[in-house]
Amino acid sequence: MTDPAAQTSSRLRDIEAATGRTMADFSADVATAGVQGHARIVAFIKERHGLPHGNANAVALKVHELAAGGPPPSDALLDAQYAGVKAALRPVAEDIVAMARALGPDVLVVIQKTAVALRRKKQLGVVQAASAKRLQLGLNLSAEAAAAAGSRVTATPGAMCSHRLDIAGPDDLDDELTGLLRHADDRAG
Repeated sequence: MTDPAAQTSSRLRDIEAATGRTMADFSADVATAGVQGHARIVAFIKERHGLPHGNANAVALKVHELAAGGPPPSDALLDAQYAGVKAALRPVAEDIVAMARALGPDVLVVIQKTAVALRRKKQLGVVQAASAKRLQLGLNLSAEAAAAAGSRVTATPGAMCSHRLDIAGPDDLDDELTGLLRHADDRAG
């Protein structure tokens, strides 16, 4: 199973090896130049160090993290996602994550800034507070499984997950949803 944090760490080590500069060096460069804002930092790193966009973006994210004193803890990310009017959705999101974890001990739960990713070798799904009244559960489903679920499932071409379901509350966490999670899990492998 590929751990996104391990992938990022490996990528940053590769950038350091290729450039001869540490992430602290990049951070100091950005601070010395007085560059602010993510897009400007990416452009600065691309121009100054000749990095391709993806690598410059990874360095810029690390620069932000270093400036903030480290990555935000997972609880803080979840608290921000489910603050205010979205607070009532957090227990439902936690139930979906528990359903995914029940699929096996190797299901990886990655709490991100705006969503919670569910992974195995590949992306299994994503849970996100889409509004104050609903969660959006993205799943990677086959066309057949999506068709069998009917209008409950919407195709999302070009998104991280092939399909999405809107979850309004605990009543939507039914046997059909469990089956769809299991199907996505089998495909993620």
